[in-house]
Amino acid sequence: MSIFKRRNRKAFSFLSLMLIAALAFGLLPTPARAATSAEIQKEIDALEEKNAEIQAQIDAIQSQYDANYSDMEAIVAQKNAIDQEMTLLNTKIETTNEQISAYSQLIADTQDELDDAKEELRTLSEQHRERIRAMEEQGNITYWQVVFEANSFMDLLDRINMVEEINASDRRRIEQMRIASDIVNATQQSLEKEKTALEQTRVQLAEDEAALEEKRSESDGILHELEKKAEEYELLLEQSEILQDDLMQEIAAKEKELKEAKYDEYLAKLALQGQNPPSDASWISPVSGYTVTSPFGMRVHPVLGVSRMHNGIDMACAQGTPIYATRAGKVTVASYQAGGAGNYVSINHLDGFSSIYMHMTHYVVSAGQNVSQGQLIGYVGSTGLSTGPHLHFGISYAGTYVNPLAYIL
Repeated sequence: MSIFKRRNRKAFSFLSLMLIAALAFGLLPTPARAATSAEIQKEIDALEEKNAEIQAQIDAIQSQYDANYSDMEAIVAQKNAIDQEMTLLNTKIETTNEQISAYSQLIADTQDELDDAKEELRTLSEQHRERIRAMEEQGNITYWQVVFEANSFMDLLDRINMVEEINASDRRRIEQMRIASDIVNATQQSLEKEKTALEQTRVQLAEDEAALEEKRSESDGILHELEKKAEEYELLLEQSEILQDDLMQEIAAKEKELKEAKYDEYLAKLALQGQNPPSDASWISPVSGYTVTSPFGMRVHPVLGVSRMHNGIDMACAQGTPIYATRAGKVTVASYQAGGAGNYVSINHLDGFSSIYMHMTHYVVSAGQNVSQGQLIGYVGSTGLSTGPHLHFGISYAGTYVNPLAYIL
C-alpha cells in the first residue's frame, strides 16, 4: 500500500471519527432544562422564610388583639353599665308615666270636688240672696219690731222663738257659705299644686327620655366600635391566613417538584453510570419483523472499523418497513444529517425520556408535532452512514443514552 493511500485512509478515518462525534453530540436529545433539586430547594427555603414572615405577621396581629383585649373588656363593661342604666331609666319612665296617670286621675277627682264645692257655694249664695230680697220686700223691719208687735205674751214668746230661729238659720247659712268658700279655695289650691307637680313630673319625664335616648346613642356607638374592632382584626387575620395558606400550597407544590427533581436526578445518575432508569410507561417496538444486528454498547463500527460506543440498537428489516412512535410525545427534530444519521426523527416523551430513529428513507412528521404511541413517523431505509436497510433506534434519559432493549422487550 502506498503512502498516498495510507494518508487517504488516515484522513478518511479522521473524517469518519469527526462525523461520529458530530453524530453523537448533534443528535443527542436536548430536552428543555428543568430546575435542579438544589435550585428548587433554594426556592422552598425562600418560601419558608416568607411563610415565617407571614406567621410573624399573624402573631403580631394576635398580640395586638391580646393587648387591646383589656380595652375591649372595658368597652364591654361600659356597655353593660349603660344597659343597666337604660333598664333603670326605662323603669323610671314607666313609673313616671304611672305617676302622671295617677296625677291626672287625682286632678280629675279634685276638679269634680271643686265643681261640687262651687255648686254648693252657689246654692247657699242663692239662698242668701233670696233671704235678703225677702227682707227688702218687707221693708226695713227689725227683729225688735217683730217682737214688740206681739198681741200677747204667748205671741211674744212665739215671735221671740221665730226671731231666734231666723237668726240661727241666718248664722248657719253664713257659716255654710264660709265653709263652702274655704273648701273652694282649698280645693283650688290643691288643684294648682297637683297641676304644678304634674308639670314638673312631665318635665322630669322628658329629661329622662332624653337621657335614655342619649344612652341609646352611646350604646349604639360602643357596639359599632366593638364591631369595627372585631371586623378589622378578623379582616387582618383572614388576609394573613389566606396568604399563608396560598404560600403553604406553593411550598407543597415545590416540595412535590423537589421530590420529582431528585428522582429525575437519580435516574439521570443511573443513566450516567450505565444503568437503565426504570420507566412506568409502556413502550412498543418501533418496527416489526426485525433482527437486532448490533446491540447497545461498545462495538466495532461496520463502516469505520473502529471500536466505539453504540448508543442504540440496529434493527435490520426490509426497506420501506413502517416506523412507529414507540411512545407518545413531541417531535423535537425531523431532519437530515449527511454522513451520519441520514433522515432521522427525535421524540421527547416529556418525562425525561426521549427516543431517536435514524437512516429512514423519509419521515412523515415535522418538528413541534405531537404524536401518539404507534403513530407512523417514517420508513426504514439506509440513508446516511449505513451499510444496508435498518433502523438505528435509541432511547435516552436526561440526555444520556440507555439500552433500548430494557424498555421495548
